[in-house]
Amino acid sequence: MIRAALSALLLTGAGAALAQSAEAPPGAAACSGCHAISKSVETPAPRLLGREPADVVAAMLAFKSGARPATIMDRIAKGFNEDEIRAIAAWYGAQKD
Repeated sequence: MIRAALSALLLTGAGAALAQSAEAPPGAAACSGCHAISKSVETPAPRLLGREPADVVAAMLAFKSGARPATIMDRIAKGFNEDEIRAIAAWYGAQKD
């Protein structure tokens, strides 16, 4: 319940509807190229499923601004606006294993 309320606060307009739907928002599918969906797959990139949306948003904005060092995430983050980042973060946060 708290997670749903947080997600709603993080999102605006269409983003909130996407977070509640089973369909991933645009751009979310690309994340799974590096961030494993399955617990049985180990990658250097952390899993995103079930993560707190606020944490994902904060990380993406830090990558986007250059405040957080990265090898590739800084360039990927620059490809998304804040509403897209919030929608992707909320969708991943709402997903369960």
